[in-house]
Amino acid sequence: MATISKLSNPSPAVSLSAPSRSSSLPKVFLGLSTKTSFSKVRLSLKNTQPSSRTSLVVRCSQSSGNGSPIKRTTLHDLYEREGQSPWYDNLCRPVTDLIPLIESGVRGVTSNPAIFQKAISSSNAYNDQFRELVQSGKDIETAYWELVVKDIQDACKLFESIYDQTDGGDGYVSVEVSPRLADDTQGTVEAAKWLHKVVDRSNVYIKIPATAPCIPSIKEVISLGISVNVTLIFSLTRYEAVIDAYLDGLEASGLSDLSRVTSVASFFVSRVDTLIDKMLEKIGTPEALDVRGKAAVAQAALAYKLYQKKFSGPRWEALVKKGAKKQRLLWASTSVKNPAYSDTLYVAPLIGPDTVSTMPDQALQAFVDHGSVARTIDSNVSEAEGIYNALEKLGIDWGSVGNQLEVEGVDSFKKSFDSLLDTLQEKANSLKLVSL
Repeated sequence: MATISKLSNPSPAVSLSAPSRSSSLPKVFLGLSTKTSFSKVRLSLKNTQPSSRTSLVVRCSQSSGNGSPIKRTTLHDLYEREGQSPWYDNLCRPVTDLIPLIESGVRGVTSNPAIFQKAISSSNAYNDQFRELVQSGKDIETAYWELVVKDIQDACKLFESIYDQTDGGDGYVSVEVSPRLADDTQGTVEAAKWLHKVVDRSNVYIKIPATAPCIPSIKEVISLGISVNVTLIFSLTRYEAVIDAYLDGLEASGLSDLSRVTSVASFFVSRVDTLIDKMLEKIGTPEALDVRGKAAVAQAALAYKLYQKKFSGPRWEALVKKGAKKQRLLWASTSVKNPAYSDTLYVAPLIGPDTVSTMPDQALQAFVDHGSVARTIDSNVSEAEGIYNALEKLGIDWGSVGNQLEVEGVDSFKKSFDSLLDTLQEKANSLKLVSL
């Protein structure tokens, strides 16, 4: 049941050019993520009166619904009008916290090692299962994966109807292989196979990082008929390699019906601006300072142009005849790190058909509250190309930026993964369930 109260809220504008303000679990194989609980969900509905807009704060209890009609939000418009699927970048217990989000238009969930580290280490909701696992003789890492698998399975159940209604086009829940495997091609393949088998849900995405050693892994996993969310993409060059791995995998599969093998390519945005802005401030010229906050969206627009090019033509059409579906672009890292920028900077300018935007709490709340729904991703590609080229002329090496962000991303996930295992070991010790 939900109670609703009205609040007033401004509606800042955003533009490309001017950002305003189960079974035995093998060790090491898998990595996954979730985020903190969403006990308060900020939603907003567009007011039909142009002079003012109202936002809604929905406080969700654990009781069942009262049968009242579902309120439309901008998330429904995003999907129905522009063909972009809004997903939630968070997962934790109880997964029933996702129900009001689904009702408000969320169509999938992504997770990563940092999300699960926060969820499991900061919540008591996992204690009972963890205690049972350790008392039954499970080691810490095996226990961790069983905690994660249960969350993923429960979330998959919640999104199953969306998956069915869209014939496998939407309603996915993503779980990541262990970040310790980012440089291990075959280890990643084995981890993906195991995780796909143990989760055993048709609407699960196995997340694999777009590191150079894992590009061949992506091809092989796709060829086995396993759907994949390719994560940690930071550059156009690496993104093209990811697309090719998907196409190669489809062609190598030998399946007569490719319709159930799907994929998304998670292209990260805000982290790009965070790094490049620092480089531009170090350069310090008026030209450099003028393009702060514009790099990420410009590169994303060019990624969409590449997507349109690669998923057309004879090669792709041959796969379509076997039921193949496009590997959708997924915009990740959509929360705004710089408070001087609009809080919808990495959502509003990236709206386009056959794409996904996965949003953590901050970005989701902001967009539902005062976001505008319109096709923006390819509204000014020439401007995006101009910004991209201008940054190169200023000395920004896009390849080096992508490599640095990839290393930082993998390292961050490894630290979260290792930190959580340490926390679980300490918890087990404090409960005197295991001995070192």
